[in-house]
Amino acid sequence: MSEVLLVTGMSGAGRSTASAALEDLGWFVIDNLPVELAVRVGELATTRSAREAGVAFVVGRSADLDSAALLEVARELRERHGALRILFLDAPDDVLIARFEGNRRRHPIDAATLAESIAAERTLLAPIHDAADLVIDTGGLNVNQLRRRVIESVAAPGDGRAMRVSLVSFGFAYGIPRDVDLVFDCRFLPNPHWVEELRPLTGLDAPVAQYVLAQEGARRMIDEVVGLLEWQIPAFAKEGKSYLSIAMGCTGGRHRSVAVAEEIARRLRLENPPFHRDITR
Repeated sequence: MSEVLLVTGMSGAGRSTASAALEDLGWFVIDNLPVELAVRVGELATTRSAREAGVAFVVGRSADLDSAALLEVARELRERHGALRILFLDAPDDVLIARFEGNRRRHPIDAATLAESIAAERTLLAPIHDAADLVIDTGGLNVNQLRRRVIESVAAPGDGRAMRVSLVSFGFAYGIPRDVDLVFDCRFLPNPHWVEELRPLTGLDAPVAQYVLAQEGARRMIDEVVGLLEWQIPAFAKEGKSYLSIAMGCTGGRHRSVAVAEEIARRLRLENPPFHRDITR
């Protein structure tokens, strides 16, 4: 049976990019279908798309969106297919404002100001946001990074029902990712930024990784974090959590957090490589 994904979120948060990423993965994507037709079309789509990765309904046009109706559709789809998940795309208000002003598009909710339109939409979509299986904050992501986040979130191997674990590194200087569940701080470790020959490199380069992982504090942190996650990951899965996102942070997100995230991913044997949000800054 095909997996079913319901993709929605704030206008300007990247639904089109998510839709394209799913199509590239071989999903059968249905964009802007009226909510009331989703259950009926879902039956047809899952029947004819047995050879495809899954079926994704991308729901937008929030001015006409009834959150209660969408949640009822989600409930019916989940009852019929069992594998339905809700993906909600979000971004800070200032980022959404900049995006709308940059492309000169009109917000689907008509209000006196753009900020008021965004606030009204956020209130309208709050129940869906709270019910989502996965929320991706696209505020600090470019198009390619968002595509990768979507692909990593839905492309994990298995029967489509196992919890999906992702690891991200970031720089505290650019803000903590809003869509993560667990955050670990690497800033207590000596910073390779202050070693002249290591400064232009990243935690993906062997000299930086060796420098970071040679620290007693790094070894102890990795041992304890891995030990914690080895029992927490199955516990989260047992409680029915669909996604678990783990973040490792340092000052700039280029050296310590990258090296530590890579080592933790290796130790945990995660299927997807870590996503390094700020490595190119």
